[in-house]
Amino acid sequence: MTEPNGVVVRRPDDRPATWAMGSLFEHLVTAAESDGRLGVSLVTQPPGVATPLHQHTHEAEAFLVLEGRVSYRAGDETYELDDSCFSRLPQSVPHAFRIRGASPARFVAFTAPGGLMGLYDEVGIPAAERRLPGEDGQPPEVELPKWAEVGPRYGLEVVGPGIPE
Repeated sequence: MTEPNGVVVRRPDDRPATWAMGSLFEHLVTAAESDGRLGVSLVTQPPGVATPLHQHTHEAEAFLVLEGRVSYRAGDETYELDDSCFSRLPQSVPHAFRIRGASPARFVAFTAPGGLMGLYDEVGIPAAERRLPGEDGQPPEVELPKWAEVGPRYGLEVVGPGIPE
């Protein structure tokens, strides 16, 4: 809920939520609620989810891993992140990640400025519940073409392959 003075308070059941990439994105603060300065989401991703090497030309990003294991490549270095690890990525640095292990990873994702999470809303679908999507999620053959179409408007540029399994 956004208060008249600009304060944003999100309780677990009132977070706007999206299913994209087989994952759950729960918005804590949107660009619209922060005068475009900040976007914050609680992200839950299943094991095996991975991105190609890509960069964001509009935003810097940061992640606070709450639980799970994430291999995170930033530039030429790969970092193994787990519970309580934090990472900040400057704008336009090529990066990729892969969720490792047998359980989902949960992390808080920050972007500044805050427009990037709108990309997930455009390519994904509204989450029916606060859980990972199952058969009720969007199939990759429907979602992947949307990334190629919508991503460039958000400054998303794919620049190489992802982290191998």
